[in-house]
Amino acid sequence: MKKKEYEKLLEPMQTRLAEMAYWAQKNGKRIVIIFEGRDTAGKGGAINAIHNVLNPRQVQIAALTKPSEAEKTQWYFQRYIPHLPSAGEITLFDRSWYNRAGVESVMGFATKEQVDQFLEQVPIFEKQLTDDGILLFKYWLCCDQEQQEERFKERFEDPRKRYKLSPMDAGARDKYDAYTQAREKMLKASHTKNAPWTLVDFNDQKIGRLTLIHDLLERLPEMKIPEPDFKLDPLAEKPKKEKYSVVKPLKPYRTE
Repeated sequence: MKKKEYEKLLEPMQTRLAEMAYWAQKNGKRIVIIFEGRDTAGKGGAINAIHNVLNPRQVQIAALTKPSEAEKTQWYFQRYIPHLPSAGEITLFDRSWYNRAGVESVMGFATKEQVDQFLEQVPIFEKQLTDDGILLFKYWLCCDQEQQEERFKERFEDPRKRYKLSPMDAGARDKYDAYTQAREKMLKASHTKNAPWTLVDFNDQKIGRLTLIHDLLERLPEMKIPEPDFKLDPLAEKPKKEKYSVVKPLKPYRTE
């Protein structure tokens, strides 16, 4: 999809996203959106398409690093709980507690017993969230291996994107099938009525973002947005009493 067409389709959706945030704030709603998928699938771009138009004081991105030594001794879900939203807030999880069923399982950072325990507990944990009124949306961004390899290559060759790569990314490339098996096991255990998964094709990332945002907006309860109770009448500009100096532009810096 061409950029101009994408931006034209995205603009009205971002208006509705702003309405969603206003509705959540006025009605004390709590919204959690989980973004999962393979490396390079497009999670960051999808999150930014939503986050960029919203107030960062209301909407937080939760992208947790590897657990500390202390966190490794805690109940697994414990370090995610502080990032859950309060009334009127939205949390976008750039990867989530599903790390245990994905990267931790495939790369050997969790034992089979730990993974099995997670898959047993996660439906209960998520039911507690939704029973308490949290609106929970879980998205898996799908990406074919051929597309993944092209994006890895693009990142490696672009100095602006190379920082996104890590030795773990390189190791994960050889485990494409293992990640597929882990995902299928995860979906079977955690695709529930109260917290279903939605899989979105992200081989074309622009179309994927539009599809995801459209689905999110369609699944929200009816949002009744009150009209503003104030008017912005035009104001006549008052004569300036003080004059301010203007800083001149700096000349180009030369290293001679």
